[in-house]
Formats: sequence, C-alpha cells, structure tokens
Amino acid sequence: MEKNLTSGSVFRNIVYFSLPYLLSYFLQTLYGMADLFIIGQFNGVDSITAVSVGSQVMHMLTVMIVGLAMGSTVTIGKAVGAGLAERSSSAIGNTVTLFMGVSAVFTVLLLVLVKPVVSLMSTPTEAAADTITYLTICFMGIPFITAYNIISSVFRGLGDSKSPMYFIGAACAANIILDYLFIGVFHLGAAGAALGTTVSQTISVISALTVIFRKQTGIKLNRQHFKPQPETMGQILKIGIPVALQDGFIQIAFILITVIANRRGLNDAAAVGIVEKMIGVVFLVPSTMLSTVSALCAQNIGAGKHDRAALTLRYAVFIAAGYGLAVSIAVQFMAAETVGIFTGDAAVILLGEQYLRGYIWDCIFAGIHFSFSGYFCAYGRSGISFFHNVMSIVCVRIPGAFLASKYFAETLFPMGLAAPAGSLLSVFICAAAFLWMNSSLFGARK
Repeated sequence: MEKNLTSGSVFRNIVYFSLPYLLSYFLQTLYGMADLFIIGQFNGVDSITAVSVGSQVMHMLTVMIVGLAMGSTVTIGKAVGAGLAERSSSAIGNTVTLFMGVSAVFTVLLLVLVKPVVSLMSTPTEAAADTITYLTICFMGIPFITAYNIISSVFRGLGDSKSPMYFIGAACAANIILDYLFIGVFHLGAAGAALGTTVSQTISVISALTVIFRKQTGIKLNRQHFKPQPETMGQILKIGIPVALQDGFIQIAFILITVIANRRGLNDAAAVGIVEKMIGVVFLVPSTMLSTVSALCAQNIGAGKHDRAALTLRYAVFIAAGYGLAVSIAVQFMAAETVGIFTGDAAVILLGEQYLRGYIWDCIFAGIHFSFSGYFCAYGRSGISFFHNVMSIVCVRIPGAFLASKYFAETLFPMGLAAPAGSLLSVFICAAAFLWMNSSLFGARK
C-alpha cells in the first residue's frame, strides 16, 4: 500500500519504515543461518564449508540484484513523492520487464560456469563436490530470487516496508521446516540445504503475487507499462548499476578473503564462513539504514524537501553508529560462545573467535557509510558509493587481509581488522563527498 513519507516526524518515519525492513533482513539472513546451523547438526566440517562457500556466492548474487533494484526503489519513490502516478506505474512495469530478462541470462550463464566458480573460490577438495551440487540447485532458483527482490523494491518505493516482511516471513518458516526435512530426515546434506532455500524462495514469490492480485495494493498496471521505455529504464540503471557493482565488489572482497582463509586450511575456512554468516546478522541495522535512507530521501527529494532528506541522513547515522558501538563492545565478551552455536569443533571455535573480535568493529563504520550511500543513491549519485567502496576494497580490505594472513599465521584476529580499517576510509570519503555535494546543492538553490 502506497504511503507518503514526506510529512510528519522524520525520526518516526525512519522507525516506522526501518523496523519492518529490519525484520525482513533478519528473516532473509536467517535463510543462510538456518542452512549452516542445521547442516552443522547432521553433517561434518566438509558439508559446513560447502554450504558456507556456496551461500556466499549466492549472497553475492542476491545483493547485486538488490543493488540493481535500488534504482527501481528510488525511481518509484521520487514519482510517489512528486504525486506522479503514471510515472510510478511505468517504473514498476519496466522494472519487471528489465529484471526478468536479467534473471534469465544469469541463470543460464551461472549453470554453465558452476564448476569454474567453485574452483575460483579455492574451495577445499573435501568440500568441492558438495559445493557444486549446492550451487547448481540454487542457480536454478535465480528467477524466483530475482522476482522476490524486485517485488520488494516496488513495495518499498511505494513506502510500504511491511508487505515484503510478510513475504519473507512465510519463506523463512518454510526454509527451516524444509531444511530439517531434507537434511535431517532424508540426509541430503548440502543438496538438501539448497533445495530448502530454492523451494522456500518460490513460496515467497507465490505469497507476494497472491497479495498483489487479490488485494488493493495501490499498484495499477496495464500492458503499456511493461513496454520498455528507454528513459525509465535508463534512470533505473543509472542508479542501480553503480550500486550493484559496488555490492558486487564488496562481495568479491569477501570472497577473496574467503579464498585467503581457504588456503590456510579447512578449519580456517569453516571459521571464516561461520563468522561471515554471523556478521550478516549484526549488519542488519546498517543495511536497513542504507535502504531506509534511500527510500525516504527519494520521496522527500521528489517533493522538493531537501532539508528533510538531510535530516533523515543525520538520524540514520546516529542510529547506526550507536548500534554498532554497542554490538562491537558486547561481542568482545561473547565471541567464543557465539561461534560455538554453529560448531562444536574446538579449533574452529578458537579461530572464529579471533576473526570475529577483529571484524565486529566494522559494524560502527559500515553503518555510517551505508547511511551516506543511501543518501547519495536517492540523489542519483550512486557513483559516489561505488567509488568509496572500491577505494576501501582495493586500498585496504584485500591487501590488509592478505598481509595479515601472511604475517600472522597463528591467528585470524589481524585479518578480521582489515574490514573496519577499510570502512573507516569509506567514512572519510563519504563525509567529504557529502560536504561537496551539499555546498553545490544549496549554492545552486540560492
């Protein structure tokens, strides 16, 4: 249901919009967490590694789709803020046309390249076969993953963050049940985890389509809206491509770090895989702030309320940074116990504790630059987000992780610190870009 977010308390709008979004992110993250947790209860370290490596590849693909869909959320949000219903409908229809084509190409391409992908990941030999099986099944489900994310981006552009929460909730419940069925009862291992994920995504899409066709959602479409419009698609891609590339580079950085860990041995690979899943949970608030800021700012920019857009960013930065500091301190006292939830292997727990204690500080700085990125995207300046993330990855994250792994072979703690160091560089770049952008914006308005 369409909701106007250009009036009332800015803080209340952030909370109103972000809480359902946060829960949606939590439920979506629970997918991979459930796979890893349940596979760990019934199978060994090789299967844990297969699922962690495979799900990291799928996470990279998913966040790139979500990043591309950011162009749709912003385009629709600006149209809603400006009160242009026809433009909003055209953006929705062109989003569907564009993303269905993209998903078809991705599905075929990745199924052909599944073995080279597993090889590029430097997957330990013991886990390679299961990783190939996991990814093959998941790649077949790409059209459903894409469909869910574009439906969610449309609802959020309309100001509705609750409906996607319900869709993913149904899928998450199904995924947990199916994981226990396929892994615990039928003993399908990594293949069972992949089947549970793919089938549950299908359930999510069916739930979403049922809501759209049977209820009043405020979406009014006809055949003309699905006809490709170069201007509309160009606007979606102008915003979405830099975000997708940015997210892709971030995930490539994670994958390269996984490769570095994989080369240290099976225990290091399992430890890093588990911590990456845990980081996905604690990063829910920063990730929510990025999407919340982009959606709220887009509507306010469309309505010409630039001061409210800047205030939205300010609140989001304070919320994300405060949360990150609290979580980072808490984890220092409970890192081992948290890693121990996913495995009973003492060596993996020790390595995971070391990696988590260093990595967790990234939650503070990432929350800040995620909020800035949402603001830049709302103004159509997603290239700034792309730039600061590339600089962070190329200048700090990858070389930092490599050097830490090389010179600190007995511990993963220094390797974990590469992430917050990279995000700190992003914060400095974002702050400078914000000051430059606003001096130009407000100077032009004078």
